[in-house]
Amino acid sequence: MEPLLNGLIQGLQPLTLLLTAVGVVLGLVIAAIPGLTVSLAVVLLLPFTFYLPPSPALGMLIGVFVGGMAGGAISAVLLNIPGNPASIITTRDGYPMAKKGRADHALGIAFLASILGGTFSLLVLCLIAPQIAKFALLFGAAEQAMLVLLGLTLVAGFSEGSMIRGLISAGLGLGIAMIGLDPITASARYTFDTVEMQQGISFIPVMIGMFALPVVIETMVRTRSQPLPPVIPISNALLGVRQAVASLKQLWPCIFRSSAIGTTIGAVPGTGSAIAAILSYQYAERLSKNRDIEFGKGNPEGIAAPEAANSAMTGGALIPMLILGIPGDPVTAVMLGALLIQGLTPGYTLFSDSAEIVYGLFASFGISLVLLTLIGLLGVPLFVKVIRIPARVLMPTIVLLCIIGSYALQNSVLDVWVMLAAGVLAYYMRRWDYPVLPLLLALILGKIFETQFRMSLIIALGDPLIFFKKPISMVFVLLLVAFLVWTIRREFLTSQDASWSSSESSSPLPSNAHEEKGK
Repeated sequence: MEPLLNGLIQGLQPLTLLLTAVGVVLGLVIAAIPGLTVSLAVVLLLPFTFYLPPSPALGMLIGVFVGGMAGGAISAVLLNIPGNPASIITTRDGYPMAKKGRADHALGIAFLASILGGTFSLLVLCLIAPQIAKFALLFGAAEQAMLVLLGLTLVAGFSEGSMIRGLISAGLGLGIAMIGLDPITASARYTFDTVEMQQGISFIPVMIGMFALPVVIETMVRTRSQPLPPVIPISNALLGVRQAVASLKQLWPCIFRSSAIGTTIGAVPGTGSAIAAILSYQYAERLSKNRDIEFGKGNPEGIAAPEAANSAMTGGALIPMLILGIPGDPVTAVMLGALLIQGLTPGYTLFSDSAEIVYGLFASFGISLVLLTLIGLLGVPLFVKVIRIPARVLMPTIVLLCIIGSYALQNSVLDVWVMLAAGVLAYYMRRWDYPVLPLLLALILGKIFETQFRMSLIIALGDPLIFFKKPISMVFVLLLVAFLVWTIRREFLTSQDASWSSSESSSPLPSNAHEEKGK
């Protein structure tokens, strides 16, 4: 109880409270702008945390996370344009509801579901995370090495595209992570005999470029800008909020179920909010008792389910990031970088060595939900105006912020070139259906994996069986092998079904087919 109280005191400090509120507002605004995502919002704000104390810096980032997951519903409901990937599902029922003149009601349901989903995940995070941290004390070098390897494999397998492409992306990230000085012998590797390369490739410029620049490039290569549909006016947002509150009696089973799904999915590295939203929507459609309105035509459960799930994913994604040092999604990957910048090492010792900061993060999470209740529900008319920012103003601003953020890291022009190259690489990776997340996580975790793996071999005097002699690491190895076998088998069966279907559709009619048809 005392750590929670100390964390609450940290979260209520004036600077932390102010930056948390700023983060919630920026998260709402950026996620509401079509084409921008929560990941981009966190990446753009990351350079501003370099010289901040840990609690205010993490408070601002968690505020962006909480506000951004809710803000995607604004453009999804009003414009039928999802503000983030998870809001794609919200458009199915949110926009039809808005066209019926009930946009305020739809937005009220979306925000209330987001708030309740985030509250559920926060409670789970506070109750479960410390217990898991005690178990993590059993981890040594071998266990950590196999855990990181399992996490990277899970991310590669669950990411978009095939397993092979995910592993190729992760392998490329590990290759980039090896640039610089050897962590054991301090000898230079792949530096092309340049002093600048000896410090290695920092993951921050790579993350900035890979998340921000593809959005800019995709906007620049469009032949013509697609005009936004007219904004649906909201005459009285408070009336819609009251209607949404009244409908919670019917929606609470759906919100509770979707929150549980979102928290669970968020705790699995590499899954993300889109998968949580899709699963929760499918269960809502299957188990719904409200058949008066069809799903896809303005059913309130079709809005509550994905919004509760994607907001509940925030707390779930923090569990592996804080306890195991493995981010659950791109946003927590950036937050992992923020922790490392602050000199904090995620893992089993974080809860004992920096308890005030961890529980301060939990307190900022709860404060963000309170601020979201006030800002989100009362500021809907303002957000409708903000999302009308033209791309010709927005995109150059994003590029300028990316350059400033990359250069400010180490006052190095090399980081700017790395950011630009990473952005171009990410653009073509997306075009060729290669997932970006495995590369980023491999770049972040590559040094950790290499160090722990080689330390394990040093401890065992070069015996690779050390990973099988320790029970926990052996379990991770077995899970890794089982996951690879299951994924390869699944992709093989899928390809076989696809080839069988295509062969059937392209097979010629038998010689007597026309005769049979004539008869």
